[in-house]
Amino acid sequence: MNLAFPSREFDDAVAGVCHGTATEEQMRGLNHLLHHHAAARDEYLLRLELHSRLFSEPDLFAPVGHESASPVDPDPGMVPFPPRPETKWAGWRWVLALAASVALLATGWWGSQRLAPNERTGATSRAVAMLERVVDAQWNSRDEAPRLGAPLPPGWLRLKSGLAQIVFYSGARVGIEGPVELQLVSSSEVTCPLGRLVAEVPAQAVGFRVRTPAMKVTDLGTVFGVAVSGGQTELHVFKGSVDFQATAGTPQQNLVEGRGAIAQGTQAPRLMTANPAGFTSLFELQEKSSAAEVVRYEHWLAASHELDQDPSLLVHFDFEPGNSAKWRLPNTSRRKDTAPDATIVGCQWVEGRWPDKRALEFRGVSDRVRLKVAGDYESLTLATWVRVQGLDRQINSLFMSDGFAPGTIHWSVRSDGVLGLTAIGAAAGQYQICASPPVLTLDQFGLWVHLAAVIDGNARRVTHYLNGVPVGETTLKIKPPFRIGLAQLGNWNTQEFPRNDPFMIRNFSGAMDEFCLFQRALSGGEIRTLYSAGKPQPDLSRPDRN
Repeated sequence: MNLAFPSREFDDAVAGVCHGTATEEQMRGLNHLLHHHAAARDEYLLRLELHSRLFSEPDLFAPVGHESASPVDPDPGMVPFPPRPETKWAGWRWVLALAASVALLATGWWGSQRLAPNERTGATSRAVAMLERVVDAQWNSRDEAPRLGAPLPPGWLRLKSGLAQIVFYSGARVGIEGPVELQLVSSSEVTCPLGRLVAEVPAQAVGFRVRTPAMKVTDLGTVFGVAVSGGQTELHVFKGSVDFQATAGTPQQNLVEGRGAIAQGTQAPRLMTANPAGFTSLFELQEKSSAAEVVRYEHWLAASHELDQDPSLLVHFDFEPGNSAKWRLPNTSRRKDTAPDATIVGCQWVEGRWPDKRALEFRGVSDRVRLKVAGDYESLTLATWVRVQGLDRQINSLFMSDGFAPGTIHWSVRSDGVLGLTAIGAAAGQYQICASPPVLTLDQFGLWVHLAAVIDGNARRVTHYLNGVPVGETTLKIKPPFRIGLAQLGNWNTQEFPRNDPFMIRNFSGAMDEFCLFQRALSGGEIRTLYSAGKPQPDLSRPDRN
């Protein structure tokens, strides 16, 4: 079949590809046309993109009342493909479609097209460093308080008291002691108008610069300290050598290990002996940080044991294996009669929120935790600590009941960072997806975050929380009771879905450190308490009242 462009035959062939009904003849003709006609390629890609958008968007978070004629409704989080007719040419159609796609890839056309709106365009970041360690850190305000492990873009860090260590993407490590003001300029430069710091600069980061009101310091592969106060700058070289120049316009000088200099105003710098004792706390930062992590972990253990006494707590996985077999995940709540210990399938034990804490890492489609929870409930609360490595699927499972029985729930994260909870209604095909705005952002990947979803059957609402803060609330139209039954963490069992559809693969990519399921609706204050008790570092930031 020879296709012309533009033509009705071309329109029919492209429509057939989109809906899976193209004949072998149409596919051969389309394949030949796309090889030789640039305008046809452009139009073909445009229509495929339009079809993809229409396919993925309208019902992704659909209202209650969507009906399906199929005996088992597919997960409402994804609109299924239309049925594909089974013919002897079915295999050839997709071979030819693949060949056409390869041809387009070879000519570079796919790369020039925009992504569908619910796809991320890549992990872009302005960050030049990350916050690696803190000890008793109090920042000037909550708005300025960076999270442990967070990427740091160019800008100011103002530490009122305590210690913090920043690792720059160049490889340099800088410890600061409050009170200090530090401006991150680039991955190789900082400005310090006030305070005390120690910089450790490996060979890969030679040339790292520190500017103060009285001095510019350029590293040559060293460990050095800088103290700035009252317009005066002290420079101490503990290892290697640095070049420095006073801002008064004096010539550049070199300092070697054991030497130091003082610069102030228009005066010529004075040389002195380096004084490591003045920076003892910064040299001990790593040791102090490790000790603080042990204390924080012990505080969480105490809070965790107290939490287990809550009679409304159906499931509590603290991810502390103890003496159990590696494939068992103990339920530490008092409700083991309702929810027995869970079974680990695949997964790997990794370090959790603290070095002595354990967590489960989910990598592939086989990794999951299987559990069973009996009973019907008016309200439920789900809460977990997760470290997201990537949102690889359109729907990424956190916790899902098997199948679509009335009253069951599916808790997930969409690929664009939307938190979603699907409640299945009692009538055939009835469901509701309660969604937040996109809140799980790229700069939170790799960090421990606390997620919670509260299903309040009495108040008829679902509320999503991120790190103790409500981020989305939806009026609940599905009536209780709600139930769990057989369920999974980190994946989803599709045994009731009759088709082999890749969109039904909903595995989680990341690690999970703690999971709680309550048979009641927790208040906002209780969610904040769960978050505060489990934070890797306590929140010591206070608003600046000066």
